[in-house]
Amino acid sequence: MKTALTIAGSDCSGGAGIQADLKTMIMNGVYGMSAITALTAQNTTGVRAIQESTPDFLRQQLDAVFEDIYPDAVKVGMAASGDLIRVIADRLSFYRAKNVVVDPVMVATSGSALLKRDAVQILMDELLPVAAIVTPNIPEAGVLCGRNIETRKDMAAAAQEIGKSCHCAVLIKGGHRISDADDLLYANGELIWFPGRRIDNPNTHGTGCTLSSAIASNLAKGFPLVQAVQMAKDYLSGALAAGLDLGKGSGPILHHFAPGALFDEGKNQFERKQGL
Repeated sequence: MKTALTIAGSDCSGGAGIQADLKTMIMNGVYGMSAITALTAQNTTGVRAIQESTPDFLRQQLDAVFEDIYPDAVKVGMAASGDLIRVIADRLSFYRAKNVVVDPVMVATSGSALLKRDAVQILMDELLPVAAIVTPNIPEAGVLCGRNIETRKDMAAAAQEIGKSCHCAVLIKGGHRISDADDLLYANGELIWFPGRRIDNPNTHGTGCTLSSAIASNLAKGFPLVQAVQMAKDYLSGALAAGLDLGKGSGPILHHFAPGALFDEGKNQFERKQGL
């Protein structure tokens, strides 16, 4: 059994953060573990309060996992302060963690800020260099490269700039574009577009967490990066298309939309066991 670790915040409403990550890992066929960076009081309408883990307690969690069940991949999500980011970067470097996927969570789907401004530079200088891939959405990529991103040409320039400066692959998610949901991967000096269809579903709480966790799960199973990204996009599309409607705001997606689907065996789309 392959294993994956998520380092992120807890979402008590179950749609994002640690909860979304573990659901995704289960559906993608790996054993999920977690180190919690913060407790959040939130629901589909917004974040009410955040209680951060202390840097020492986060360090203890990471040591406990790596010393016993070494993860085949690591997903890093919400880490609101520079001190927590430094601990994560330090421990991942110390244990020579592999297949590190960083989702630079800056703002919740509801619009609530989740990353302190002074932590952005620490993220870029210390954490991204130990990552295999970083997965910003368009606004987050704009923060990382220091300018607005409005066109496909802007996305390409930003991906290359972030990748070269931080020494990791970059997947800029196009879901914030009006016309399409195409994503752009910059890896090994190449740009690869992943066409995506825009799904008519206003409930997108936790989509970024889900995509990055699915990528980490696929990397843990040994798939090359491009295939890992495509498989993760297929999984997310299915979870969105299921049309779950919970909550009064931007609700969660249906992570277990197809229990018989063989995402854990590397099948794409919605293939089922019967007849394969």
